[in-house]
Amino acid sequence: MKRIYLSAIFSAALIFTGCKNENTTPEERVDENTDLTQENVEEVEEEVLELKVQMEPKSGSDLTGTVTFTQENEEVTMTAEFTGLKEGMHAIHLHEKADCSAEDGTSAGGHWNPTFEDHGEWGSQKGYHRGDIGNFDVNAEGKGSITFTTDQWCIGCDDDKKNIIGKAVIVHDGVDDFTSQPSGAAGTRIGCGVIKDVE
Repeated sequence: MKRIYLSAIFSAALIFTGCKNENTTPEERVDENTDLTQENVEEVEEEVLELKVQMEPKSGSDLTGTVTFTQENEEVTMTAEFTGLKEGMHAIHLHEKADCSAEDGTSAGGHWNPTFEDHGEWGSQKGYHRGDIGNFDVNAEGKGSITFTTDQWCIGCDDDKKNIIGKAVIVHDGVDDFTSQPSGAAGTRIGCGVIKDVE
């Protein structure tokens, strides 16, 4: 008997809901759907930001390349592609100043380190800079690439410890040993790119 009673109540609820929808005009239903669609589109547009950095050769190198930063769902992904490098491993970091004017790239300053920690491998419990990306491999044709994703960066947010705008991408001739202070003994700066605000 209890099951029959519950079914009867459920059926009545469905009939009531159906009547309510019938009393809504088609125009009102279209307006509601349109508003929801517009809200969803705006939300998607706000979630994705992208900017590209063109790299300049430094210290007499033949480096060329593009670094793309994409922010989505509170994470930033860096995708970098380079040519004109010697075969082997090379270090890449974010540096503190958006200035590539010096021929040797020193105008970009030191590693971006807003938390004032020691240099180290990304995620190390001993400490690491927010600009300590690491190393990437270059093949015999001089081509190399790296993809890096983190929730500790942002594009143009109000958090100075996360905002990468106003920084520079630096590629080094050598390898980051993740130990030497303050920059991993990565050697000559052979590429520099300014991270500008989103236009």
